[in-house]
Amino acid sequence: MGDSQAAKLFEESLGTSGTKLQGEMVKYCRDQSLRLHPVQEKLIEVTEKHPRNIMLSSTDQAQFISNMVKAMGAKKAIDIGVYTGFSTLTVALALPDDGKIIACDINDDYVSIGKPFWKEAGVEHKIDLRLAPATETLQKLLDNGEAGTFDYIFIDADKVNYGIYYEMSLKLLRKRGLIAIDNVWWFGKPLDPKIKDEDTEAIRALNAKLHTDERIDISMLPIADGVTLAWKR
Repeated sequence: MGDSQAAKLFEESLGTSGTKLQGEMVKYCRDQSLRLHPVQEKLIEVTEKHPRNIMLSSTDQAQFISNMVKAMGAKKAIDIGVYTGFSTLTVALALPDDGKIIACDINDDYVSIGKPFWKEAGVEHKIDLRLAPATETLQKLLDNGEAGTFDYIFIDADKVNYGIYYEMSLKLLRKRGLIAIDNVWWFGKPLDPKIKDEDTEAIRALNAKLHTDERIDISMLPIADGVTLAWKR
């Protein structure tokens, strides 16, 4: 979800009286804290012209994740759901030169938009793109003996499979490694029991599961469309 969509969603949740102030504070927050790489800015500009730009991660969320990856000293990461490659680029920039991020997607048309920017940013060598269903890629990693070796995993793909991605990611994650799960607010739909489409039900079920899952420590953060951070115990 891009910055404009995220701001609109949060403003609507506050009601009319809070909209103007919230909009000003969101802008102030970004003006006073964002430190985007020039290539990130270029990719954002291109992606915002794409018809499905709502899939673009917000800049404040991306920078927060980048700082978390750096603070953890992460070297091995997975990005489940690449779209035009902004989230992959963000993490690749945060990884050390010998770090690796496995980027999982099935749509080469979208990913091809971001590839030139990965190269321009000098992080192409850190990115291992796997064009296949993410479940297949994750299973191959498990079969290759890589369980418990990844530091950070980002889940932002098809919502109906979020539960599967979470369980497979937890196996691949090292102790105290981090899973970040995007769109856990899902435009507020999980709050309405009358909404029962597959995506909403999947998000609703995963949120409830994470809340009581003793294998992790969690925080659900009010950034963009909601992001849950889950640290493996």
